[in-house]
Amino acid sequence: MDIKNVQRKEIEKIYGEISPFEFKNKLISLAEGQRAKSARVLLNAGRGNPNWTAATPREAFFTFGLFAVEETRSVWNDGDLAGMPRKSGIAERFYEFINKHKEMPGVELLENIINYGIRDMGFDSDKWVVELTDAIIGDNYPLPDRMLSHIERIVHEYLVQELCYNKPPVGKFNIFAVEGATAAMCYIFDSLIANELLTRGDKIALMVPVFTPYLEIPHLPRYNFEIVHINATELTKDGTHTWQYPESELNKLKDTSIKALFIVNPSNPPSVAMKNESVKQLISIVENDNPNIMIISDDVYSTFVNNFRSLMADLPFNTIGVYSYSKYFGVTGWRLGTIALYDENVFDKLLNELPEDKKIELRQRYGGLSTTPDNVKFIDRIVADSRQVALNHTAGLSTPQQVQMAFFSAFALLDKKNKYKTQTKNICKRRQKILFNGLGLDLREDPYDAAYYTEFDLLEWATCYYGKEFGEYLQEKYKPVDILYRLAEECAIVLLSGGGFKGPEWSIRISLANLNDDAYSEIGKELHKILEEYVQSWKFHRNI
Repeated sequence: MDIKNVQRKEIEKIYGEISPFEFKNKLISLAEGQRAKSARVLLNAGRGNPNWTAATPREAFFTFGLFAVEETRSVWNDGDLAGMPRKSGIAERFYEFINKHKEMPGVELLENIINYGIRDMGFDSDKWVVELTDAIIGDNYPLPDRMLSHIERIVHEYLVQELCYNKPPVGKFNIFAVEGATAAMCYIFDSLIANELLTRGDKIALMVPVFTPYLEIPHLPRYNFEIVHINATELTKDGTHTWQYPESELNKLKDTSIKALFIVNPSNPPSVAMKNESVKQLISIVENDNPNIMIISDDVYSTFVNNFRSLMADLPFNTIGVYSYSKYFGVTGWRLGTIALYDENVFDKLLNELPEDKKIELRQRYGGLSTTPDNVKFIDRIVADSRQVALNHTAGLSTPQQVQMAFFSAFALLDKKNKYKTQTKNICKRRQKILFNGLGLDLREDPYDAAYYTEFDLLEWATCYYGKEFGEYLQEKYKPVDILYRLAEECAIVLLSGGGFKGPEWSIRISLANLNDDAYSEIGKELHKILEEYVQSWKFHRNI
């Protein structure tokens, strides 16, 4: 039995049938075998976990933790047992701690964070320091359960800076701290159903290509939504993808039977932000054609695009903003994310307009939270739903996680020269250039490109560089999985299929964040080598 052929048939059989992330695991298994035989290094560019971390905010976090433990021991110190932090005079004791431990890692940032809260945010010094101290110790349930009060204000300023380009709408956003953007997605989907703002079989729109869970969740039996795809099919004059949405695609959203729109912006896998012209068109559609549409915008990659502005800034009434700290700060393991909803919003409006029979059901659902359950805001319903409502009193993200979130936020707010942001953007841009150099291709400059991933359309490449005849030959003789298989089996390189993200069938996604620079040169060269073999084969058969 030919093991290679068996493996290849198994790979081909499941390709396109399972999530690209699950398919990736099959390719990794194949690549592991090649690594063992050839001593090659496995290059897995299939997942977007960055290989950098923000060190200084972590240093500040752990140093502050030592102060917090000292505080507990000052209250009650019996060997391994200590007390709970006390508020009175805690800010003064913090500054005494700082002055005694100037040499400790992160002390300067830590002092600046506390000063920022007092000086710039107007916090009472003891209330600010004791909230952080008690939170990092983690000895109390989160209160308020949605987010700790001072920390929410710090995070609010950070989100305004990064998602609103420092030009927020009048008013404020209410923020729910959650376990990363993935938890945010689950909570939002569930609450939309629980509150009957969406019901099984409703029509929703997805802007594609998109992160695969957004494709998969709507088809679960609990939701079973009708899906309208808004396709990023815009091309340049020379026929290459811009990964933007043509006017004709956006105009689909004028259909008022579309109740919700889900978008990842900048997108995943193309990693391109929606252009200004499309945002203006979308604003016009919402204002003039579909004013009740609910928009959920996942803005995880926002910090990698210059002058980024989220839909939650331009369409605050209609948009829930989802953000994760994971990519920018190298913090996927911490599970830090936010759901942000503007004070005045379409979700609360639609709740108020529900038929009386549905309101009666929801009064029963949320009656344990308030004597006036009709007045419970949608953001607070999401919090309650995250704990099956009955356990709302124990809801909320763990308080130490909230402190780390606050420290990351304050670190970015204090970085007036955007030194850290420039570093992370330069990493991605540099690796993108290295990859394209390895491919032997010119890189088109795009101000909307986050360069966190790149989606490379092999059929587009074939047609643009060798003509329509070669493109047809490639489709007739090969399958997209052939290239992924060969890269894994021959080169120990793992990439993802772009087709699994509802992108072009022959596209592949390459993460530019998780490998060292030289890996992208090798990936580019090996991919170029395989593609050139197909070209030579085509030329040979054409001349026979």
